[in-house]
Amino acid sequence: MNKIVIAIDGYSGTGKSSTAKQVASRLGYTYIDSGAMYRAVTYFFLSNEIDFTKITEVVKSLEDCHIGFNGTSIFLNGKNIDHEIRTMEVNQNVSPVSAISEVRTKLVEQQRKMGEEKGVVMDGRDIGTVVFPNAELKVFMTAEIDVRAERRRKELIKKGMDEDLEIIKENLKARDHIDSNREDSPLKMAEDAKEIDTSQLTLNQQIDKIVEMAEEIIYAS
Repeated sequence: MNKIVIAIDGYSGTGKSSTAKQVASRLGYTYIDSGAMYRAVTYFFLSNEIDFTKITEVVKSLEDCHIGFNGTSIFLNGKNIDHEIRTMEVNQNVSPVSAISEVRTKLVEQQRKMGEEKGVVMDGRDIGTVVFPNAELKVFMTAEIDVRAERRRKELIKKGMDEDLEIIKENLKARDHIDSNREDSPLKMAEDAKEIDTSQLTLNQQIDKIVEMAEEIIYAS
């Protein structure tokens, strides 16, 4: 059976990561959370007090920033940082960090290597447009801002972080603006992507939709 690459893009809070993870599990594919990689770099900069407005400082520090996965867990320089990358401080800084070309170049190179053997599901904001423009299946996920904010709040509460809903909503709006308007690899839907509005869908419905799309391509090839 031929393996394919599945690229899932979209806005924060649409359920990209949760959906992509389960789609990969159902298909027996490898899941790669590209957003977590950018969060890891952001956490690295914040922890080491790197001024990411200074490109020379960024480039030099990236030499000491080593990101890896073990299953679905992400590691920074050998340390599990699954919890650390989900704080509001990281949320508020990840979009500006993601807009830095030098950061994107480093991570896109790693992501492409991870997908060379196919059989991967990767989610992010430029997977179908930049990282894997030839992916056999591209999905773009959207949802209403109020729905996305409530989902993000529930996610934070589960991790022991109770944040104000309006603050979360404003953070999401700010991230949308930065991600969609950055010069390098802006968030946008690929011309050949399938759009899914998840506002009224359960997680299982989202997963079922994408698995069905993937199996049509897999069994047709």
